[in-house]
Amino acid sequence: MDRPQLADFLRTRRRALQPEDVGLPRGPRRRTAGLRREEVAALCGMSSDYYTRLEQERGPQPSAPMLAAMAQGLRLSLDERDHLFVLGGHPAPRHPGGSGHVDPGLMRIMDRLQDTPARIINALGEALLQTPPAAALFGGEPPADHEFSRSVVRQWFTDPSSRRIYPAADHAQRQVEFVATLRTAYARDGGGSRTARLVEELLARSDEFAAEWAEHQVSQKHTHLKRFQHPEVGDLELYCQTLFDVDQHQALLVFTAEPGTPSADKLELLAVIGAQQLTPATGPSAPEVHRTNNCSGM
Repeated sequence: MDRPQLADFLRTRRRALQPEDVGLPRGPRRRTAGLRREEVAALCGMSSDYYTRLEQERGPQPSAPMLAAMAQGLRLSLDERDHLFVLGGHPAPRHPGGSGHVDPGLMRIMDRLQDTPARIINALGEALLQTPPAAALFGGEPPADHEFSRSVVRQWFTDPSSRRIYPAADHAQRQVEFVATLRTAYARDGGGSRTARLVEELLARSDEFAAEWAEHQVSQKHTHLKRFQHPEVGDLELYCQTLFDVDQHQALLVFTAEPGTPSADKLELLAVIGAQQLTPATGPSAPEVHRTNNCSGM
């Protein structure tokens, strides 16, 4: 661990971030160059005291998950994230098969969508980040009891209850889309990847998956109009717009409703539900994102 260089890197990256970069109001009396330490700490999900000690070269060696949280909170690029890991005394994470690190460009867009269901997913259907309305739409975080517990594809074929969010008439279409997306990732990532491990597990566990996999569907043309069955607000018809990050194989999904429709009214209610589900924050206000969930919304 290189304490002086780690502290210097954290300081320079914090000062380079402006409140507008992370969805925070600037305020008329702000004099700090960049973000305040407590603001960055809130974005990283850690205590202000812990983060401050790292910047002052007094903190303990951060764990790999803590470094990953700081890289995300500071909106670092992949190269900057890898540099942060090395300074923190850890090997840089491997990149094959995509990364769990969200591109800062996608993060900036997410910061401005806090009243809209939006989520960032990878090719395995794992939700990496999502807004509070998205958490309200798709449900709670699944137990982290398996490497692929967050994968919608694995949930679809191992837990039938995960399909309830979609009308039964749409199940066949959703299933084809999920498996086709996984097929494309499998061809790209190859043997020994996380994708390959997921495919091998599903082939061994699910005859239904094996039959779908044998069809070798690779179409990426997902339907834009998606229907949902929500236990509190009822049925919704939402349009899903997708922005892809081709370097990290991630997608930002944004769900909207046609103005003036019952679904639009229900989306407003979901925003209220999402805000109520948030744990009251301590310290400065920061855009709230939920890091995982049980449906990809692919």
